[in-house]
Amino acid sequence: MIHLKSPDEIEKLRQSNYLAARILKAIVDRVKPGVTTLELDQFAEQQVRAAGATPAFKGYQGFPATLCTSINEEVVHGIPNRTPLRQGDILSVDIGVKLDGYFGDKAITVPVGEVSEEARMLIQTAREALALAIEETREGNRLGDVSSAIQHYAESHGYNVVTKFVGHGIGRVLHEEPQVPNFGRRGTGPRLYPGLVIAIEPMLNCGTGDVEVLKDKWTVVTKDRRLSAHFENTVAITAKGTEILSLYDGF
Repeated sequence: MIHLKSPDEIEKLRQSNYLAARILKAIVDRVKPGVTTLELDQFAEQQVRAAGATPAFKGYQGFPATLCTSINEEVVHGIPNRTPLRQGDILSVDIGVKLDGYFGDKAITVPVGEVSEEARMLIQTAREALALAIEETREGNRLGDVSSAIQHYAESHGYNVVTKFVGHGIGRVLHEEPQVPNFGRRGTGPRLYPGLVIAIEPMLNCGTGDVEVLKDKWTVVTKDRRLSAHFENTVAITAKGTEILSLYDGF
């Protein structure tokens, strides 16, 4: 069942997502060659707890960290570790927080120093696919319009979308209905109404859309080990229109 949020609930989600975005911005500012994802994770946890929130991912179904940090061919759910980031890597950072009983969720893929043109274009296209999906997230549209926007834009630029992992509703529970796939047909799926809050998260691959999970039981990688990029914003439909809740100072 899809739970439409009240204005008070959306305000609480606005606060939790603003916090997630603020901390993610501070994390991204620390990304450079030589830094480890474990260092980023430790910083993130300290910032989350200092704000009076709790890490949403740590302990979730056994996940061991505050951040998901996915490098190069890693799509999502990478576990932070002590390996230094290298010049030319691309890094996806996904953060979730729980503040006053409500969840915030945001992800971004960033270059580590100078990266290849292939990597730069992948990141740019994934970011633009998210923006187009958000434009379709408005009252009267259907969920398939959101999903189709991602798939069409990705495929028109030569990329494939990941189909095994999807976006989601969000509120008092980190993952609520509805699921928000990165593929679909316009005019299909549930109709969108004020009060809907969803986390939209395109995952685009340079090669095949097929993925597999590594032996750590968490890290998802592209089957052909080519690059993948992941972006996520939490979006609400309100009486005044569509609002990206997970924004901080334009980030």
